[in-house]
Amino acid sequence: MPDTAAPSVLFVCVHNAGRSQMAAAFLTHLAGDRVQVRSAGSAPAAGVNPAVVAAMAEAGIDIAAEVPKVLTAEAVQASDVVITMGCGDTCPVFPGKRYLDWELPDPAGQGVEAVRPIRDEIEKRIRGLLDEIAPASHDGWSRGPQGSR
Repeated sequence: MPDTAAPSVLFVCVHNAGRSQMAAAFLTHLAGDRVQVRSAGSAPAAGVNPAVVAAMAEAGIDIAAEVPKVLTAEAVQASDVVITMGCGDTCPVFPGKRYLDWELPDPAGQGVEAVRPIRDEIEKRIRGLLDEIAPASHDGWSRGPQGSR
């Protein structure tokens, strides 16, 4: 058995109720066990945004049972890649980690119509990230447009 551990990705947004939940769900759905996935928020909400749950259900991914989680230094330390989405400087920085900041609109207070384009942009970015950190052998999932970011 190879000694290479799966890369670990942490998605962070303010409330862990929208963007980071969608990103974590897409990466889990597309990568399976090729990537360890976590999500958290700097100020977690009481629950996941219902419009986000509905938009993800339209994409065939059920996140209704997910709950917002608080961002901890331990979660950051346990991750190879940390992707922030609008949480500013609240994410602790540790040497040796790769940090990316994805500027995406906040779906808080929005209906499903407004969440769909955010969901679609997140999926596109996740597919690009996955191609980079855990390239697929021919496992059947389709790739998004090449060269778009």
